Amino acid sequence: MSDVDYKKLSEQEIEHEVAKIPGWKVFNGKLNRTFEFESFVQAFGFMTKVAMESEKLNHHPEWFNVYNRLEINLVTHDVNGISNYDIKLAENINRLYNKENQ
Repeated sequence: MSDVDYKKLSEQEIEHEVAKIPGWKVFNGKLNRTFEFESFVQAFGFMTKVAMESEKLNHHPEWFNVYNRLEINLVTHDVNGISNYDIKLAENINRLYNKENQ
C-alpha cells in the first residue's frame, strides 16, 4: 500500500466516524477497544482472525493480550494520527467479533 492510500482524519472526521463504530473510543490519540472472551483460546482465535484481516489491508494493530482479554489500539504511524485505514480496520474487527458472538 502506498502513502496515497492513507488519509489522516481531522478531529471532526474522527468523532463522526468513531460514533458509528460501537465499542470504540479515542484514547491517547489512538482508536481503542477492549474485548473479553470466555477463555484464552477464544481470545487467541479472535486475534488470529484479526491478524488475517489486518494482513489483507496491510495495516496492523497494536494489541495487548492477557488471558481472555484483548486490548486493540489503532493508529497510522505514517501519518502520525488516525487514518481512514484505522476506521476501516475497526469496522472489520467489529464485524468479525459480531459474527463470532451472535
